[in-house]
Amino acid sequence: MLSSNPRLQALLGHEFFAPHQWKRRIALWSGAVLVALAAILFAKASTWAYHLFLHILTYGAWIPLILTPAVFGLLSWVTAGRMRATRGSGIPQAIATLHVEDERFRQTMLALPVAAGKMLLTLIALAAGASIGREGPTVHVGAGLFYSFARRFGFSDPKAASRFILAGGAAGIAAAFNTPLAGVVFAIEELAGTFEHRFSGLLLTAVIVGGVVSLGIMGNYAYFGTVQASLPLGHAWLAVLLCGIVCGLLGGLFARLILLSKRGPLAQVGALRARWPVAFATGCGLVLAVLGVLFHGSVYGTGYDQARAIVQQAAVTPGESFGLAKLAANVVSYWAGIPGGIFSPALAVGAGLGQNIAHFLPGVPAAAVVLLGMSAYLSGVTGAPLTSAVIAMELTANQAMIIPVMAACLLARAAASLLSPTPVYKDFAERLVQEFERQQAAHRAGSGKPVEHVGPSSAFDEPAAPPDEPPPVAKP
Repeated sequence: MLSSNPRLQALLGHEFFAPHQWKRRIALWSGAVLVALAAILFAKASTWAYHLFLHILTYGAWIPLILTPAVFGLLSWVTAGRMRATRGSGIPQAIATLHVEDERFRQTMLALPVAAGKMLLTLIALAAGASIGREGPTVHVGAGLFYSFARRFGFSDPKAASRFILAGGAAGIAAAFNTPLAGVVFAIEELAGTFEHRFSGLLLTAVIVGGVVSLGIMGNYAYFGTVQASLPLGHAWLAVLLCGIVCGLLGGLFARLILLSKRGPLAQVGALRARWPVAFATGCGLVLAVLGVLFHGSVYGTGYDQARAIVQQAAVTPGESFGLAKLAANVVSYWAGIPGGIFSPALAVGAGLGQNIAHFLPGVPAAAVVLLGMSAYLSGVTGAPLTSAVIAMELTANQAMIIPVMAACLLARAAASLLSPTPVYKDFAERLVQEFERQQAAHRAGSGKPVEHVGPSSAFDEPAAPPDEPPPVAKP
């Protein structure tokens, strides 16, 4: 009998069999399955939305001159109120909620209506030709779904909710690219900024369950297809130096441009967007449409088709101006403040830049240089060299290039820091936190409730506390 068997009692009393542990596992597994299904649906819908735009283009290359500005203005207007959290990539929102444990703040950023709105509005933007990606929004949706599951299953403790948010973000990036290892690395390097054994199991479980669902539906595939490229030791490694410096500097420039800090030459651009957001977004849509007309439509959308053609060395590839033109398209699309990410468009820009650099390196495998450019530019934009290297490896099923890719990514991160010292996602997240701090400070002035301050944003360099208080000290 059970009562007379101490070993069996000890076994059944193990933490593995504890009801609250199984409750957490069920919430985690259910969330991972739902995130994977949402990511697959979002990917299919994104492709359909972009193909719809391409179909519209067949009726006239001039149509985006009307359609794109109108949709950009409409999206800016729609996201000005309660749907403001749907703007931008979505990764900063996930990072901010990991650092602010206030339930109202997390609900504002991660509520299910926000997740659904993020997907819908991103699809509308793609159908209008916006130069945006779906990966950042997928991270936002993953974090929101996991947070909702945590609350539904009774995990109201802020620390427990943080681990669910982190696991959701990891599952989102893994499902978006079919890159499970990159999902874990991204969560550690970019979202959390640290590694703790307490959430390592959550991360791995979420990624594994989501990966199994994606594998069962989509099959085992590489995002850009298998790339058989290598970089022999010798003069060919000059490509690492060139790609690291050039793509890193341009990645840092892109980050600095989209940050629109309150000081410097970009201050006027930020002031215009703040004063007339709808008109400014409409103008950004018009600039994008003009770029589309000038460069024969290559700058629209995520850039996936163009990047795949370049990295696969297809017979027909975009022109030599594609990299810089796509960079400009990405800037104006992000300036508009509409929902949409920067991951896929950044990979497309990097592929175009790598194609340009390969022309100056005869005798070096062009596909290898393109892969270096793609990963180095992504590292310069995001400030996440390890994630960029792992993503490049998994996107192309190429392990032979991992050492030169890692070297280029580290060099690119160093070069980008000259123009954008703080990683772009962290900087945007700090702005969200700072806005919340100001609202809490105003509320405290009337209610007398204490508020914990997280710190100033590196871009704005302004304290969130009232002027009569000393600047807050940032959390480690």
